[in-house]
Amino acid sequence: MDQFEDDVTEEEQQSPGQSDLPTGSQDQVQDQETPTQSQDSGDEWDTDLETDNGSNQKPSLSHAELYLQACHQLGCIPASSFLQQLDKANINLNHYGLGPRGAKALAIALQNNNSITNLELEANRIGAKGTQSLMEMLLANNTINSLNLSMNKLGLEGADSISKMLSDNYYVKYIKLSGNDFDDTAAKQLADALEADQVVKELDLSNNNFSEAGGVHLGHMLATNVGIEDLNLSWNRLNMGGAVALCAGLKANSTLKQLHLSWNGFGHIEAEFLGQVLKQNSTLVLLDLSWNRIDDEAVKLLCQGLATNSTLRVLKLSDNPMTKIGALMLLKTVKNNMKSALEEIDISTVLVCEAFVELLEEARQKRPALDVRHTALSSVTRNVAALKIFLKFLEERNESFMDFFKALDKEGSMKISNSLFREAVKAANVPLDRQQVEWLIRKFDKDRTAYITYSQFAELS
Repeated sequence: MDQFEDDVTEEEQQSPGQSDLPTGSQDQVQDQETPTQSQDSGDEWDTDLETDNGSNQKPSLSHAELYLQACHQLGCIPASSFLQQLDKANINLNHYGLGPRGAKALAIALQNNNSITNLELEANRIGAKGTQSLMEMLLANNTINSLNLSMNKLGLEGADSISKMLSDNYYVKYIKLSGNDFDDTAAKQLADALEADQVVKELDLSNNNFSEAGGVHLGHMLATNVGIEDLNLSWNRLNMGGAVALCAGLKANSTLKQLHLSWNGFGHIEAEFLGQVLKQNSTLVLLDLSWNRIDDEAVKLLCQGLATNSTLRVLKLSDNPMTKIGALMLLKTVKNNMKSALEEIDISTVLVCEAFVELLEEARQKRPALDVRHTALSSVTRNVAALKIFLKFLEERNESFMDFFKALDKEGSMKISNSLFREAVKAANVPLDRQQVEWLIRKFDKDRTAYITYSQFAELS
């Protein structure tokens, strides 16, 4: 007897028992707590999902009975959780240790199921053999539209089975294939199958082994694909030539809305091409570039596209080597682009300066929904809040900004000394500490003349 592959779980290795269960035997179907161990023959691993009942007719069993019979014949322990979820639209068997035989038993039971729409099988050591069975099932099943096969070590052979299914796919819209050891050859197989596809809407290929060549294949796919709206390519190595090809595909693409590219080593070259994409792409609404090598110079290159882009709503740039300089440049670009649709910017790991916080306050006056996640020292936020505190204090006294200064300006010169301002704030008991008062003076006396020309701030009244 041949030894089965390494991906057979301990659960599947049972001691020999009775012979295969005859089709239609109700009593024997129910007694499946200790299934028999099937022989690992080549015939067992053909792609035919029909159960063996001694005839060409399909067995007239319920889905549960069919599943139990398949488990018995394949020598695997039935998943009680699957039986409990059979009447639900969502089947979640993530981290269940099914193995290839367990996957084939599921495939047999689901072939003609018309109620399940989502199948979660993450981290089950399914392997290429189990994937082959599942892909054959999907060609017959017309209700499952969402599939999660992440973390199953499918490799090139598994990618081949999935690609063949995708070539004839009419129903699966959402598919997760993260962490499956796919290389650039696998990328080509999948990309070729998806070039003319219009069905798949969401595709997760994160945490695989794609490099530059894989990026080229996926870029070619994006140039002609008219279905994918959400593509996750995080945790790969699609930089340099792969990123260039990917951007070329994005320029031609007209359907992709969300693109996840974190952990890909993107730097100046990649940022420059992405900037060019943002100049002309009119469908992308989310771009995730977190955990890359985007520094201030790379931000500048991205801003060339952000200066005119009118569709991007979410930009994620956290955990990059950009500084407060790049953050301020980014915010200025977004603020100055009157057509910008950006609502969420994540630069949460960047320690910003006072000028950034001030500019953000200005930007939010015109765009209240703008959410920029950033990090600022408490002293920075406290100082920037000083102006609001000062204006609120004047409002509560029914006094305008100009009235406050005119009362101090005995000569009508439209300016007062900084020292006079300090004394007046202290005398009026304005709730500001010394640092906040000094910050206000720096703001009002930007040229460091020792005088505040208050007429320049008439708009604050």
